[in-house]
Amino acid sequence: MTKLFTPYTLRGMHARNRVVISPMQQFTGVHGMATDWHVGHFARFAMGGAGIVFVESTAVEERGRNTHGDTGLWNDAQTAPLARIAEVLRINGAVPAIQLGHTGRKAGMQKSWQGHGPLNDADRARGEAPWPVIAPSPLPLGPGWPTPQALDTAQVEALVQTWADAARRAREAGFEALEVHGAHGYLIHQFLSPVTNQRSDRFGQNRWRFALDVAEAVRREWPDTLPLFWRVSLADVVDGGLEFDEMAGLLRALKDRGVDVVDCSSGGGIAGYPTQGRSVSNSLLFRAELAAQLREASGLQVMGVGLVVDPQTAEDYLQAQQADLIAVGREALYNPNWAVHAEAALGANQDYATWPRQYRTYLSRRADAADALRKTHAARSTA
Repeated sequence: MTKLFTPYTLRGMHARNRVVISPMQQFTGVHGMATDWHVGHFARFAMGGAGIVFVESTAVEERGRNTHGDTGLWNDAQTAPLARIAEVLRINGAVPAIQLGHTGRKAGMQKSWQGHGPLNDADRARGEAPWPVIAPSPLPLGPGWPTPQALDTAQVEALVQTWADAARRAREAGFEALEVHGAHGYLIHQFLSPVTNQRSDRFGQNRWRFALDVAEAVRREWPDTLPLFWRVSLADVVDGGLEFDEMAGLLRALKDRGVDVVDCSSGGGIAGYPTQGRSVSNSLLFRAELAAQLREASGLQVMGVGLVVDPQTAEDYLQAQQADLIAVGREALYNPNWAVHAEAALGANQDYATWPRQYRTYLSRRADAADALRKTHAARSTA
């Protein structure tokens, strides 16, 4: 058995393998509601053999959306469409997982196919008007972006509850793993980084405070029997965000508050989005050595993500203890069957045993026909 395709158990969650589909926004929600697109989109990954499938970053409040097309869990009506997705994932063999997020000053963006810049008058005419954005400090994302409202202390404290409420709804929807998005220049990351947090209250004197309060609030609503993930940006260590020792200390504090896995995103450092910080290359390749060091320093398990394309590379990360789970993103969009193809590439599942049973007979016959065709071509080439 390869390590990538050994079962994975954490708290009371049981995954059939260590392949995870990373959360990827689809910008196709309607008033925060998931749609039929999301059902089909996520079902493909479960049918393709992934062990854990994350639903895209889901906003904990309406003003925390990236775009008008983001999904959310800021009201109870949004639970039912996500519950349908969780059930579809479960019956197709994958652990249903969800990421909760708040974009802070990165809110009010155009959808990716509309430019992904700040919403403007043309968007307003299309029915997608800008909305006021918030942040720890009144620092815009960059030139042309709106200056966010700096939250006062009471508003920050009230915002923590929105994460708890969203975690409760995620639990009620039937998800079995939950991740808090603390990376990519989003709101929690904005509080953590000295580049974007210039406050003088307790949320500025201790830049970890908001993150730790969110972790505690989420864990109160999230069952002890289910794991809690936390996403960080490894690029922070080199781009003026959090130094290694501070990130390791933060992760240890999060572990004490019930976080189980650190999702090590390779890019997305705070200076990767125009700010006052210095700008460095935010490579999307998995920073495996750094992830291994954080794994050792924090005691948390690691989910590695960053342009993982080759199955053997994924296996090597696990064997070297640089990761405990491997998340696949863009490559899964290109090939939703990446997991079952990777299993075969690593020398297992030659009889389609882990493919959906509805496909197996057809695929076995296809294999027999393909083998016969190969033998015919070989005979002709030697004649």
